[in-house]
Amino acid sequence: MKHIKITFLLTFLLQFMAFCKSPEKVPMKEVEKQDTLILPAADRPEAYLPLLEGKRVGLVVNQTSILSSKDNMHLADFLMMEGINVVKVFVPEHGFRGDADAGETVNSEIDKSTGLPIVSLYGNNKKPSAESLKDLDIIIYDLQDVGVRFFTYISTLHYLMESCAENKMPLLIFDRPNPNGNYIDGPVLKKGFESFVGMHPIPVVHGLTVGELAKMINGEGWLKGGIKSDITVIPVAHWDHAKAYSLPIKPSPNLPNDVAIRLYPSLCYFEGTDVSVGRGTYFPFQVYGFPDKKYGDFSFTPVSIVGMSKTPPQQNKECFGRDLRNESLDHQFTLQYLMEAYQVSGKKEKFFNNFFDKLAGNDQLRKDILAGKPESEIRLGWQKDLDAYKIMRAKYLIY
Repeated sequence: MKHIKITFLLTFLLQFMAFCKSPEKVPMKEVEKQDTLILPAADRPEAYLPLLEGKRVGLVVNQTSILSSKDNMHLADFLMMEGINVVKVFVPEHGFRGDADAGETVNSEIDKSTGLPIVSLYGNNKKPSAESLKDLDIIIYDLQDVGVRFFTYISTLHYLMESCAENKMPLLIFDRPNPNGNYIDGPVLKKGFESFVGMHPIPVVHGLTVGELAKMINGEGWLKGGIKSDITVIPVAHWDHAKAYSLPIKPSPNLPNDVAIRLYPSLCYFEGTDVSVGRGTYFPFQVYGFPDKKYGDFSFTPVSIVGMSKTPPQQNKECFGRDLRNESLDHQFTLQYLMEAYQVSGKKEKFFNNFFDKLAGNDQLRKDILAGKPESEIRLGWQKDLDAYKIMRAKYLIY
């Protein structure tokens, strides 16, 4: 009987303690979580709205220029709602809505949703003209980069900075996290191999946000004539290079998810060959293959997909290769896939097309592969340049 009374008393005490437990701890944790939420610059209006009052504003934006804190409202809509005088929009490769193919001409037009005039910065007109800037007081650049040298939004940044410097136009850069920002790798671009898919002597995976890169472009005198652009970077809150970041909006038509973005530095080299990287499928940059069974057991057939790839390489041909959709998000740049496909092809020099050296930023990589060097030896060839770049990079870090 005594045992039963003790058991009953203990049970009652435990239930009473559970009932009396302070409920404030749960919301406190939620507040903590909200306080450390990664906030791209666009989601920090208190940092930039005061800089725009009474100004005629131009925007360099696309589908990634959204405020996650406002249910993915577009920056243009938000600024206009806040009474900011948005005058016009400049757009990069893939256009304002991000549905133009890679390399497809982007036309200047009037946006049906906002009524704003759109000026293309892709095609023959990659640099804003003095005429296009004369009715502006300030420009905002807000594009989601992926931290890879041949992603052309940073080439657009370069030409924009140059035009702003020449026309004494202040440039406000809205920074966003770099989803490949936790490491640095690949060959550094060599002089003489500059193009729109590689304008700066930086590695393939450069480990910078656009704000940090803009500081580097200014600091290293990479604009024409060494001129400097008057830039102000609105930084990301609660992020650093060690933190993973999942993009809320795909940055371009053929980078639909985190796996594709992590594989992009390794697989984009195939764009300098006739091997497909899955353009014309719903899993681009997550597979590779060629219309020959010796390339692998996995098969896919590229087809025309409006809004992703209208005329993909190897269109309507069954390709065989590898499925990388289960690759870890810890993936880092490697030559493994490229070199395996090269070996299997047996094509030697014909494996590469004229675009390959532009992507590589040199002709040495192609020569090393043709010479049969292993990846470990090839990497030694770019290590000295990579070490020097890392020292330079440290001067411009914000995070």
